[in-house]
Amino acid sequence: MIVGVEENRLTRVLPPVIALALAAGAGLAFFVTALVRPPELPVDTNPAPLAGHTLCAAVVVTFSSEDDMTAAVPSFRADPKARRVFVDPPSVDLLAVPGTDLKAWALQLHARYRTAERVTVIDSDATAAQLKLTAPPPKCPREGEY
Repeated sequence: MIVGVEENRLTRVLPPVIALALAAGAGLAFFVTALVRPPELPVDTNPAPLAGHTLCAAVVVTFSSEDDMTAAVPSFRADPKARRVFVDPPSVDLLAVPGTDLKAWALQLHARYRTAERVTVIDSDATAAQLKLTAPPPKCPREGEY
């Protein structure tokens, strides 16, 4: 004698419902992330004069001569971490793409450009801490300049 086993409807319906809920949750998370993420900053690595720009988060590479600086500028334009390149003989000021660790980038640039006299990081928060300012400086915008 064969006894019929009653199939539980819950075991048939539950897996597709869970899969649909997970897909909807992933889609919602992607949508919210797209709304919250700030817009991409424009990248323009054509060298521009520094005059008129006040940088608050940048890497400055200072060379011993204007000729050394001029020779290095094309490689700065091709650096994927560079977002803007400003020249002020004999130095190059570099704004980074968002998410770049300025200190690590400065170390890489120092190793790459042996003719550079000095590679420094401009960081308004660190500068304020060193100077022990009583009032904090204005917050540095994401663009890296005021």
